[in-house]
Amino acid sequence: MDLHDIREDYSKQALSEADCADLPLVQLQQWLNEAMAAKVNEPTAMNVATVDANGLPSARIVLLKEVNAAGLVFFSNYHSRKGRALAAHPYAAATFFWPELERQVRVEGRVQILAAAESDAYFASRPYTSRIGAWASHQSEVIDSKNELVARAALVGARHPLQVPRPPHWGGYVVLPQRLEFWQGRPSRLHDRIQYRLQDGAWLKERLSP
Repeated sequence: MDLHDIREDYSKQALSEADCADLPLVQLQQWLNEAMAAKVNEPTAMNVATVDANGLPSARIVLLKEVNAAGLVFFSNYHSRKGRALAAHPYAAATFFWPELERQVRVEGRVQILAAAESDAYFASRPYTSRIGAWASHQSEVIDSKNELVARAALVGARHPLQVPRPPHWGGYVVLPQRLEFWQGRPSRLHDRIQYRLQDGAWLKERLSP
């Protein structure tokens, strides 16, 4: 099939400024709830883009774990490629895409490391094998074989047969939004785009041209 011929006309819903909550994180939580209620595939998956110390961009899918009054929370290895990029440039862009609902959300903002106590609490709630994996994986580093990773996991399991403490190099990040956009697909590519922009401590809500 010729990729030029792949087209989808969106028509399920519309979006107006009046439809959107006054605060963007309230609107995000509402759309997340609707995505989960609709049983879309991986509703909390978000593409997080960063820029490294050399100014080069990279992106990957991570799972959103919380939306709170501050922003969007996800967890990772601080020594990973994304962790090193965020240490150099503590800003990120995140995107959700829910094709079943013909919706997209874009988030841009500063990123800071989550408080240690919050990272500890989340780590303790993870399955035992996931906690082992956080110690065993030197995330983003080249390894000789899968056997090397499995052997490291076995050693960690032998060292911590019951309780696995949080590694100091693993924890949470929170994206503090400065701009969010809610995109609703519409017919004839006349999509609805409502943007929230932080200005002088207040959120401005405005419509963007598709």
